[in-house]
Amino acid sequence: MGHTYALEPTHYSPLVGESTGQGSVGGGLSRPAQPGGTAVDLVVEPGRVLGLVGPPGCGLTTLGISLLATATTTEPVAVLDVRGWFCPSVAWEAGIAPERLVVVRCSDRRLWPKVAATLLEGFAVVYAEVPRHVPDQALRRLGALARSRRSGVVLRSMQGDLPTGLIHLRIDGVAVRWGGAEGGHGRLKRHAVTVKASGRGARGVERYLEVTDDGANTMRLVPGLAVAPSGRAAG
Repeated sequence: MGHTYALEPTHYSPLVGESTGQGSVGGGLSRPAQPGGTAVDLVVEPGRVLGLVGPPGCGLTTLGISLLATATTTEPVAVLDVRGWFCPSVAWEAGIAPERLVVVRCSDRRLWPKVAATLLEGFAVVYAEVPRHVPDQALRRLGALARSRRSGVVLRSMQGDLPTGLIHLRIDGVAVRWGGAEGGHGRLKRHAVTVKASGRGARGVERYLEVTDDGANTMRLVPGLAVAPSGRAAG
């Protein structure tokens, strides 16, 4: 009771009536060219950890899955779901083919390090939600395993921070804005997520970026916000 974990991966198939033909699933993260080499590369790199930190509802899960989609277009990818809320259609819309998506659920923080390590040993790219109270030492061991296996890892903290020195590129959710329901009614058609990038992957400089989704299943990076935006994450 209270534990929802599965040590055997779950493969998802498309919803009934959904096309699986080429071009039926868009997605990924598109980036405009940035002169001078000053842009932050929002990519999942082999052997390195990308950390997502922020409260639920600030758009980081969608961003993380989009990064997962751009990391590889041929190999299977794994999602370690702690909350039991992960919807596979988010990955399909990001461009991950259903047959390449493996979801493993584990809400037990004692089992979580072993399950995460098993995924790192078997997959080139892993997105893992981190439950509360996982020891820093366990997370550092996972970072060392990722380096030795050359696995790309996205760690999504569910509460609190991630250990200093573990993360190559840190992305903090700052704010999210929704559009398309002006006047209190209508359909939500787009949203923009403001994030702060820091760490070695940001060349040691804090940078504010905006990632927009216009509803066409493609997220677009708008780099180089000059100042820290006001407001807070909502949703």
